[in-house]
Amino acid sequence: MHERLLVIDDKIAMCELVQAGLAPLGVEVSWESDPKIALEVIRQSTPDAVLTDIRMPGMTGIELCSRIHQIAPAMPVIVMTGFGTLDLAIEAIRAGAYDFLSKPIELDVLEFSVRRALEHARLSAEVRHLNDALNQLQPVGMSYRLEGSSPPMLRLLDMLPKTATSDISVLIEGETGTGKELLARDLHDHSPRAKGPFVAVNCAALPETLAESDLFGHVEGAYTDARSTRAGLFAQASGGTFFLDEIGELPTRLQPKLLRALQESLIRPVGSDKEVSLDCRVIAATNRDLKAEAKAGRFRSDLYYRVAVIKIQMPPLRERKGDILALAQHFNRRIAERLGIRPPGLSKEVATCLLGYSWPGNVRELENAIERAVALCSGEVLVVEDLPEELWEKAEPEADEVGLISLAELEERHIRRVLRAVAGNKKAAAEILGLDRRTLYRKLQRFDESEDA
Repeated sequence: MHERLLVIDDKIAMCELVQAGLAPLGVEVSWESDPKIALEVIRQSTPDAVLTDIRMPGMTGIELCSRIHQIAPAMPVIVMTGFGTLDLAIEAIRAGAYDFLSKPIELDVLEFSVRRALEHARLSAEVRHLNDALNQLQPVGMSYRLEGSSPPMLRLLDMLPKTATSDISVLIEGETGTGKELLARDLHDHSPRAKGPFVAVNCAALPETLAESDLFGHVEGAYTDARSTRAGLFAQASGGTFFLDEIGELPTRLQPKLLRALQESLIRPVGSDKEVSLDCRVIAATNRDLKAEAKAGRFRSDLYYRVAVIKIQMPPLRERKGDILALAQHFNRRIAERLGIRPPGLSKEVATCLLGYSWPGNVRELENAIERAVALCSGEVLVVEDLPEELWEKAEPEADEVGLISLAELEERHIRRVLRAVAGNKKAAAEILGLDRRTLYRKLQRFDESEDA
């Protein structure tokens, strides 16, 4: 069965030109000159992708794109216009456009964009099919605290179900504020131990003199202030999950005892001559490179390998730029609900500022920034001045003061910006851009040659 592309343009000659130009792709191309009729066609027949002009009588392509996104959120819409400004491109993408092309359109550029859009549609359909199959196997209402649709988050969420159902130890590595405890809670909530307790402790906050008692418990009279027997945190986590946050800060003298507890599933409370069996899963987290710490002798290597049977790396927010606005909206709605107010909108300037900032404090910093902005907002829309000052001082500008730019320049700016966002990692940039690495290298080489010319 042929893939179907719907072309929407009030100029019939343009529709026929696109139809003829794409014929070699084997794509079934149909067209409509009236955007309102096109919406009905989309409702009834659901094409695989849409190619639309922007300036049309009765409805702009931006409005049409937004309406299509409401009807079929996963349908890729390519927007084409003879007035290719960066502001217009940003507006189209915010309305849900998959790609933006400037007229006159070169046939090879059009073919490349349509191929990518149709591939995106195929993958989206496959993901929906897999999710439907997964939902039949999972309890109704299953959801994750972690959110995101960027490639790094999709890879992480893809491995979460299998990791959750296992009972072996997990080490979560990542910068402060990336959501390591949220991931640990997700693993617990979707595990066979979900009905048991989730007990969390920050190892950096354990007082060294009482750390052993806090973890393993003590019996009456074990030390001066031990007036009664007390179960430790390990015992409190029985039947559930014990989360050791910042495990790299655990006092050195306690590391052998923790290792034995994990190896033997036995603990000995302070002052007791009897061992107690353990029945909990251990998940640990750290913002350090724990393997390097073990090699340097600052952390026991045998304990590292015991807790890192499965190792998960939480991506920093700067590597998941595609999630920033969705997370901002999520926090915006949640905070507004807590304050009992209507969620304010996000202005284009605020969106630009959020996307241009490097987020050293990661998701936690983003949540705090949105909380401040919602609390200070005096209108129906968040403005830049509502955000913390460091955001709009350090954010890179998304738009240029120059109105008209070529499609090639827009492409170069976007590619270089993605590369900056991932600290020059070409593999990660290629995944975000939807390109193979060879194509990305060719484009970068062409950009450099044009600069030298």
